[in-house]
Amino acid sequence: MKPIKFSREETKAIVGEIQDYFRDELDQQIGSIPAEMLMLFFADKMGAYYYNRGVYDAQGVIRERIENLTDELFALEQPTKHLR
Repeated sequence: MKPIKFSREETKAIVGEIQDYFRDELDQQIGSIPAEMLMLFFADKMGAYYYNRGVYDAQGVIRERIENLTDELFALEQPTKHLR
């Protein structure tokens, strides 16, 4: 897996979310540099878990769609004397 990289705009938004969390939930202030360092730590150490969860969820959606498509294809089948 490639390292998770965020654009400058994404980084700014995430840092803001971290700062908001610290302020609202922990009643503490955190600067933008420590917040960005925390973001990079989580991206490095936890990112693969979130990434893999997304992959597993996508696989489930694809599997469900294929099953539905298979059912729809069988519904198009015309009756014949030949048995499958």
